[in-house]
Amino acid sequence: MADYSLPLSNNVALITGGSRGIGEGIAMELAKRGASVIITYVSSKSEARVKKICASIEALPHKPSARRLQVDLSSLTAPEVVTSSLLEWRSKDLKLDILVNNAGTEKVKDLGEIDVSDYNAVFNLNVRGVILLTQALVPYLADNGRIINIGSVGGRSAFKSLSLYCASKAALEGLTRCWAAELGGNGTTVNCVCPGPVQSELLDNIPKDIVEKQKASTPIQNRLGTVEEIANIVAGLAGRDGAWVTGQTISASGGWAVY
Repeated sequence: MADYSLPLSNNVALITGGSRGIGEGIAMELAKRGASVIITYVSSKSEARVKKICASIEALPHKPSARRLQVDLSSLTAPEVVTSSLLEWRSKDLKLDILVNNAGTEKVKDLGEIDVSDYNAVFNLNVRGVILLTQALVPYLADNGRIINIGSVGGRSAFKSLSLYCASKAALEGLTRCWAAELGGNGTTVNCVCPGPVQSELLDNIPKDIVEKQKASTPIQNRLGTVEEIANIVAGLAGRDGAWVTGQTISASGGWAVY
C-alpha cells in the first residue's frame, strides 16, 4: 500500500483553465497525489492568482513541480503555443500522463438572441479547442495515459437560455466515447466527468432559479457540490484505479442526474 501515499508520483498532468474553480481544485488534488502539473489560463488578470496556485503546489511536502502557461485555447494557434512551450521546457523528454480538458465558457441567451459571435465564443473553446489541443498532445501522451474531459449535467438536460453551453457539453460526451475507442490500444483511457452545480464563478452566471431547482432535487443533502468533490473524482480516474474505466460519462451531481 506504500505506493498509494502518492499514487500519481512521477506523473505529469496538464489542466486547462486551472486558474480558479474546478480547474484549480483539480490541479491541487493531482499535485497532492504526487503529479507535477501544468496549468493553462487565458487572462493576464489571472496571472497573480496562478502564480499563487503554483507556489502552493510547490510548497507541498513532496515538492511537485508546477508550471503555468498563458494561452487562448479558443484560437487556432493555441495547440502550437502549448506544444512549443512544453517542448522548450522538457525538450525531447516531453511526456504527459494526464490531460484534463477543463477550460470552458458559457453564454446565457435565448435562441432568438444567439448570434454567430456567441456560437464562436462557446464552441471555439468548449469543442474545437478541446479537439485541437488533444490532437496536438496525443503524440506526447504516455502509454496508459489519461484524458479526462470536464462536461456538465447540462449536456443531457434542458435548461432555458443555455442551449449553446449544453450543446457544447453534449459534444464532449460524443468525443469522449469515440476517442476511447480510438486510443485504448496502449492502455489510454478517455472519460468525461459531468459536474452538477458547483459553487464557482461560472455558476454565478447561471440563472438563480435553475440553480435553486437543482439544489432542491439533489438527493444528497439538497446542496451544491464542492470543487473538492469533483477534483477527487477526476483524480481517481487519473490514477491506476481508473485503468479499466473508459468511454464513460460520469455524473458528478449528488444524484441529481442519473446516467
